[in-house]
Amino acid sequence: MVKDILKANEEARPNGKEIQALKEHFPACFAADGSFDIARFKEYLADKVNVTNEGYELRFLGKNYARLLASVDTTTVIVPDEEHNAKPENANSENIYISGDNLDGLKHLLKSYARKVKCIYIDPPYNTGSDGFVYNDSFNFTAEELEEKLSIDESQAERILKLTKRGSASHSAWLMYIYPRLLLARDLLNKDGVIFISIDDNEFGNLQLLCNDVFGEENFVAQLTWEKKKKGSYLAHDITNIKEYILVYAKNKSLFAGLIGEVNTEEETYPCVNASNGRDIRIIPAGIESKYREENFVMKKGEMISDTTMNLVLHSDLVIQNGKLAQDLVIEGNWRYGQDAMKEYALNREIYITRDLYLRRIVHEPRYKGLKDLLLRIGDSEESGYTYDIDFENLQNNGWGSNEDADEEQRILFGEQSLMSYPKPVLLIMKLIASLQMDDFIVCDFFSGSATTSEAVMHLNVKGKNIKHIVIQLPEDVDKKIISATGDDKKNAQRLKGFLDSCEREHTLDYLGIERIIRAAKKIREEYPDTEADLGFRHFTLKEPSAKTLDKLETFEPEDGLMIQNTVLDDFGVPTVLATWLVRDGYGFTAPVETVDFAGYTGYSMDKHLYLIAPELSDEAIGAIVERCETDGAFNPENVVLFGYSFLWTEMEALKANLARLKATEKNLHIHFDIRY
Repeated sequence: MVKDILKANEEARPNGKEIQALKEHFPACFAADGSFDIARFKEYLADKVNVTNEGYELRFLGKNYARLLASVDTTTVIVPDEEHNAKPENANSENIYISGDNLDGLKHLLKSYARKVKCIYIDPPYNTGSDGFVYNDSFNFTAEELEEKLSIDESQAERILKLTKRGSASHSAWLMYIYPRLLLARDLLNKDGVIFISIDDNEFGNLQLLCNDVFGEENFVAQLTWEKKKKGSYLAHDITNIKEYILVYAKNKSLFAGLIGEVNTEEETYPCVNASNGRDIRIIPAGIESKYREENFVMKKGEMISDTTMNLVLHSDLVIQNGKLAQDLVIEGNWRYGQDAMKEYALNREIYITRDLYLRRIVHEPRYKGLKDLLLRIGDSEESGYTYDIDFENLQNNGWGSNEDADEEQRILFGEQSLMSYPKPVLLIMKLIASLQMDDFIVCDFFSGSATTSEAVMHLNVKGKNIKHIVIQLPEDVDKKIISATGDDKKNAQRLKGFLDSCEREHTLDYLGIERIIRAAKKIREEYPDTEADLGFRHFTLKEPSAKTLDKLETFEPEDGLMIQNTVLDDFGVPTVLATWLVRDGYGFTAPVETVDFAGYTGYSMDKHLYLIAPELSDEAIGAIVERCETDGAFNPENVVLFGYSFLWTEMEALKANLARLKATEKNLHIHFDIRY
């Protein structure tokens, strides 16, 4: 387990994964001594790839160090929150909340969820100088180790080490922080997956270059602009920025379906709604999606629709019959041609609006099927069924929500004006996720904050989707933040501490997210008592072994006496060992593991694995394991995994000898023994 990982990390290199891929696909390019023949490699590529000596890339101090951090495995273990996870609403949930460093969390996730995540949304620190970002890490590399692992000189190694320990907020420090996380996130995405990254002006340029490096420039999808404020501050000394950005990259743009949803595959011709250009027939080219493709269509009063030049709020029902407006349409909005002119067009039934230019106006009402009522979901509306009292008119003016709306969402759930600095509104995340036009997939957010993404997923699921959310949040110490923060950040931290005290929670930021999910789920259940949506979640904490435990691991020698002398299992606990192994073996955090009794000894069965963790494996227990293998047709463990610190050498040998004879039985069962330390 941990000892095995520590040993493997000693051999880790920044390009280890890439070298392994080259060895797998181009073995002829490697000599016996392990050297790589670049000339021969170029010959393989010559007729298919234009090989050039020129290049353009983002370089920064510590880039190879960041790649090294992505290459070494995590030594943290996964500690399940047994009391929380056993509650009825959580016991069978497929949603996951991880308390821990997201670098460690991503490494654990990759062991079970690599290429399985459809959508990632993250809102990382912006490195504005006032958002509290400073770079520090817990990796204890020496200068000599970095010289050898990164092939750099002593002065470069010392500069990197100073950067990792002094709490820097430089551009290089921020890039070194975000780079390994993006590398790992890329491997989580499935072949048609997408990542949304919130950012502002301060690091936008660097982030886009970094994403080009990680995901490939050819996989850039869009730069979305989000209006975070309705207006600037009158106290500002210079230009007030009321916008932020969302960078969108696909894992493979050629496979990515886009953010609109289903489109026509052939040219379509159908009657239009007396378009103002006088045409009676509308021709829609392949790949373009029309909102009013149906010959008969109804949109209710109060909903918002948009064009590239206008936003319209319906003050009467919009009814289309036989391809034409069936009644007068009363609308209001911001017009390119003026209110009077647009009213005249409406009365003359000369309006035609399609949804084919959605991405060009991302800050306004999106044009994807199934989300026409999203604005109503957050507003105080009889149609929505929600009791949220966010200002509906303001939401109509900014159809993706704002920082003010996010503050209001917190006030409603927590009874406080704001507990989190610079939160994102639920509506924003809902619309990003829903733009993928899928009903069943995994969303991951590894900068979870106050768990906005989790709440957004729950709102979508209650409307019929089946989206699973996996979120990670660093358990940041709120008491320390109160000491170091200033201004509004300090006030927010003080309010957060008081809130956590009122909930009898520890003073760490992850418990704010946990409370939000619980409270939002309760509110949704009250409004939708018949919903069958998964509104629970499993909670796990990532922990580094203590120095005392590490000493035990380093000095351990397999026992061959009559009893186990070490107490390593006591330090970890059986649930932690089992949870860590299940994730490592690809079964995930929510695996339905079976507890099996073998003559009084408890084992754990999951698919092709049998886990034996506790000590005192008696002869009777070994006999019961063999008998179960022989007589139970559904019990076919191909891997028996043992916690090496729990067993005497004689016990392990007896188990091996007894199970080896199963090869000669009718089941012809070949069992691999995996002893982990």
